[in-house]
Amino acid sequence: MPYSRISDAFIHVFAGLAFLTLPLLFMSGQTNNGGVISIVFSLGYWAFCLTYILIFYLNTYFLIPRLYFTRKYLFYIAIVLILFVLVSYSRPFELLLQHHQPRAEPPPADMFMTEHGVYDEPGGPPRGPGPRSMRIDIVSIFLYIMTIALGMAIQVTRQWRTSLQQIARAEADKAQAELSFLKAQINPHFLFNTLNNIYSLAITKNDKTADSIMKLSNIMRYVTDDVSHHFVPLQLEVDCINDFIELQRLRLSKKVTVDFTIKGKLENKTIVPLLLITFVENVFKYGISNHENATITIQIVADERSITFYCHNKIFKPASTMQRTGIGIANAKKRLEHLYPNKHLLNITNENGFFSVELILLA
Repeated sequence: MPYSRISDAFIHVFAGLAFLTLPLLFMSGQTNNGGVISIVFSLGYWAFCLTYILIFYLNTYFLIPRLYFTRKYLFYIAIVLILFVLVSYSRPFELLLQHHQPRAEPPPADMFMTEHGVYDEPGGPPRGPGPRSMRIDIVSIFLYIMTIALGMAIQVTRQWRTSLQQIARAEADKAQAELSFLKAQINPHFLFNTLNNIYSLAITKNDKTADSIMKLSNIMRYVTDDVSHHFVPLQLEVDCINDFIELQRLRLSKKVTVDFTIKGKLENKTIVPLLLITFVENVFKYGISNHENATITIQIVADERSITFYCHNKIFKPASTMQRTGIGIANAKKRLEHLYPNKHLLNITNENGFFSVELILLA
């Protein structure tokens, strides 16, 4: 991603500048005349900085990806230890200090040089250079450990972030595949029932057949053109429901009463396509009868913070038939979980021969 690349570049520049100023802070007050400028333009300073910069990039972008992440732990540890020995022996920070320590004062006049060393007085013990002692450069070792640890932290964090992105991408692809499958299930099921109704009208040569075909055309335009989006304007979903209800009215008897009401402002509201129509379809499938009086209630209320859908009907078909056709409601629940996580309330009741659905979608 471009943003992460910019962030990484900023981190590298900031960390590099911080590291370049680190030896200057350590050596403040310990230099000859010329101060910071003499340190910056000295060969020892750049040898010190380049040593740790090379170790950092070698460890971060070669050793860790090529050895550690490929589980070649022994090779990785061996190379890190070899670098540790080299840093401990070369003592880059101590050498930097030695190049910029104040020069020693000339010896007093009463001191004299012999072939074995310098003496404070005749017969005194020598103070010559003698053999080089094995000192430990704590600062160089500390900086080496911090450099290795920083590279490990950067790569582990990057690996963790990449893993999270891959997981999120896989979940998004899975959700998209499931939604596509659910839509593919909804559309043929919905069109199959509608075509059956139109077929019944055509068989009886009903004058309202042409009107029903126009209604179906409007619904198909909505299904084919807008259902590919995750969200559509609420007005389109309401228009589809209205056309569906009007299409159903063509075959309903006078014993069936449909109470369809819309309240609130639908402008600037969006909704998952074909979500509400799933429940409306079930209402007409199980809530009408040619022999008994039936009342179907469908309400849609839109306010500033929510969209509320409510439907209620009496059940005229056996429960076994409803269980066999529960795919639509199950699909609607899955779509709500994918596209309205923690932003919806669905309450479905089936009691005393009546079926009701209350769905609240939060903005």
